[in-house]
Amino acid sequence: MYQFLKCHKAQHLSLLLLAGPMILSNITVPLLGLVDTAVIGHMGDAHFLAGIALGSSAISVLFWLASFLRMSTTGVIAQSSGQQDHDKLTRSLYTSMLIALLFAMSLIVLSPLLIQVIAQLSNASSEVFEQAKLYFQIRVFSAPAAMLNLVLLGFMLGMHYGRGPFYLVLFTNIVNIALDILFVVGFEWGVAGAAWASLIADYSALGLSLFLSALVAKRHGITLKFTLPKRAQWFSLLTLNRDIFIRSLILQLCFSFMTFYGARLGEITLAANAVLLNFLMLVSFAMDGIAYAAEAKVGRAKGQGSLGQLQLWVKVSLFWGAAFALLYSAIFYLAGGWIISLLTNIPEVITLAGTYLPWLVLLPLIAMSCFLFDGIFVGLTRAKEMRNSMLVSAVFGFFLPFLIALPLGNHALWLAMSCFMGLRGLTLAYKYHRLSREAALLE
Repeated sequence: MYQFLKCHKAQHLSLLLLAGPMILSNITVPLLGLVDTAVIGHMGDAHFLAGIALGSSAISVLFWLASFLRMSTTGVIAQSSGQQDHDKLTRSLYTSMLIALLFAMSLIVLSPLLIQVIAQLSNASSEVFEQAKLYFQIRVFSAPAAMLNLVLLGFMLGMHYGRGPFYLVLFTNIVNIALDILFVVGFEWGVAGAAWASLIADYSALGLSLFLSALVAKRHGITLKFTLPKRAQWFSLLTLNRDIFIRSLILQLCFSFMTFYGARLGEITLAANAVLLNFLMLVSFAMDGIAYAAEAKVGRAKGQGSLGQLQLWVKVSLFWGAAFALLYSAIFYLAGGWIISLLTNIPEVITLAGTYLPWLVLLPLIAMSCFLFDGIFVGLTRAKEMRNSMLVSAVFGFFLPFLIALPLGNHALWLAMSCFMGLRGLTLAYKYHRLSREAALLE
């Protein structure tokens, strides 16, 4: 390990300089969830906490489905940057922005239907559903800003501008947290206050992301003059987005199943899972900092046609992913109970969440490889493999173990999530090594 660090010191430093700002800023994202949970969790009644868990989970499902916008943009921009093809780079950016607006408007138009789907799937009590509906009806109108921000975030990452996403994510979450406290605690707007805080933060961030994107383009001598995408490029990006969308859809189906099935187990179980999912979000956003850097590094190496650099960036990324996984498992083991008590003062929720905490101690180690290989395959723009891996993992890693362990109740959900994460990493690792053996990584 020491020799690996010493021999490739420049690469380790370069990766950390790109990933570091993202890790620091991404930590504020789950902190936002912690603030949402904490301010609502101290309102005294579990149905407020369960309601915002259900409503925010539904919005997260929809907005995280749009993660294909950031991922495809990062991969294509990184490869175009490596090829020094500014025309392709600019057209790809505007094509992604058009796709983002179409997706956002579709969510708004379909929102009444989506609310009914939430009601049918969750089977939550009337008190919980009313709070969830209130949150959803407000928050869905932030979709255009949220979608465009994903594209611009992907553009900055693809250009290796790590500080840009740092400023953007940090600004968004500081505004959101401040408004959360003002609206919920100060104005006593409850769940609606949390929704308005997020909406205002998203549109505020859009202005900053447009400024930062123009800044990084100017630094690289790129003129961001609007140009219509070429037909071949349009269909190529649509195909890439389609496969990543399907991958994201399957992923969010598994996560939303956690919430919806938890609602069927009762308000206390739903609230406890909401608290514990913040642990997983903390892990995912921190690991994504390394994965984002891997996307940009692998993508540029592929654009330059350098197989040796590509394989080296994969090794460096996996090394730091494993290091962070160990760190988070240790933190959760030592301080998990204390973190739960910060999130809620409802005794029943604290007790039940503590019962399932061991799953969260193990999950960073189990899930590390799936996060990192996702980033690697984004950089390679091999979305088909990501889609197929997700499908296999959902069927055989999530739903099959859940059905087998169904008598265990909520433990079955956490077992299924652990198996799901593990199988995703194994299938993507197998595919990467197969592509490497076949000398097909640069294709």
